[in-house]
Amino acid sequence: MTTTTRTPTATPQPPRPRRDLFRSPSALAEPDRRRVADALVAALADGLDLQTQAKVAHWNVKGPGFAPLHALFEELATALARHSDDLAERAVTLGGRAAGTAREVAATSRVPELPAGAVRDLELVGLLADRVEAYLGSLRAAQALADEHGDPETVDLLTGVIAGVEKHGWFLRATLGE
Repeated sequence: MTTTTRTPTATPQPPRPRRDLFRSPSALAEPDRRRVADALVAALADGLDLQTQAKVAHWNVKGPGFAPLHALFEELATALARHSDDLAERAVTLGGRAAGTAREVAATSRVPELPAGAVRDLELVGLLADRVEAYLGSLRAAQALADEHGDPETVDLLTGVIAGVEKHGWFLRATLGE
């Protein structure tokens, strides 16, 4: 009787993300496109995270300021969704891959998480205002990198996104009387 030795089979691994760039109409050199696309994807994760935090605030806000803040938080979330779409499309135009699943965002976002249980009206306004400022930091860093690498189209896109996000930050700070 012969015994057969079974070779253990390797556990299938998920496919590795593609690190090379897709073909792009951009005139930027490939290393520059990669750096700018990566910065956009990082800012995208921050924006998607902030968008969901604004939705959580929208759903859960309590207190005397409920009605106007419910609407303000929804407006912020909607604007962030538009900006995220623009950032993702620019990253893909440069040949990158837009990462935006909940798991990808949770693993890479640099925006602080809202504290569990935060629901009071003005407390949420202040927390979101702080998070908007953190997001603006990542947008400005991406804009500076795009400028450094000679990508005026991305600089222009980010100028508009930054202006829109700054406006919402102003709304939040003005609500606090700051």
